[in-house]
Amino acid sequence: MGLGESHARRYGVRMEPFFAALLGFALGSIPFGLILTRAAGLGDVRKIGSGSIGATNVLRTGNKGLAAATVLLDAAKAVIPVLVARAVWPGTEGIAAVAAVAGHCFTPWLAFKGGKGFASAAGALAALAWPAMLACAAIWGMTLFLSRISSVSSLVSVVAAPVVAWGLGYPQVIPPLIAIAAIVIVQHRANIGRLMRGEEPKVGSSSAKP
Repeated sequence: MGLGESHARRYGVRMEPFFAALLGFALGSIPFGLILTRAAGLGDVRKIGSGSIGATNVLRTGNKGLAAATVLLDAAKAVIPVLVARAVWPGTEGIAAVAAVAGHCFTPWLAFKGGKGFASAAGALAALAWPAMLACAAIWGMTLFLSRISSVSSLVSVVAAPVVAWGLGYPQVIPPLIAIAAIVIVQHRANIGRLMRGEEPKVGSSSAKP
């Protein structure tokens, strides 16, 4: 037992939440969207569209395969720390989930800028309570069908997630889901502004602005 761990135990300080947060933030901060587009010779994805490193902006390069890969990897970097935290430090998986989404949105490798967090939020929800994730996926799809606005469907589904989790009997994941929803809402503040002005583009619109 190291000296730091000995002192932590002596004064009743639990280090497990710190380790879970560190793992989540470290994995969440990997900018897969930027890495994939550069590796494919498509340049810096931050210089097009919204400037985000997320899958929606990667799709603006015209490469659907890279966009799909970005979605999967951004979700996986939230799933993995949650599962590891659950296995190694039980009870800290919610902390790992929030940290992973925060790492994606505020990655230190890109001057604490990043993506909007939706794919990572979906991955975190899947790892925390997969039935709630399936229900929220249905809400996302229905909202997208009705509104044809991607940001609306994303915001509605992350806001609905804590309510859905409560309704399906997962009260323990409500606090982290509320924190994740807050992060995603903050990252969508420009979209919210455009929605209020009636300027947010619809899916498939040829006149869509970044």
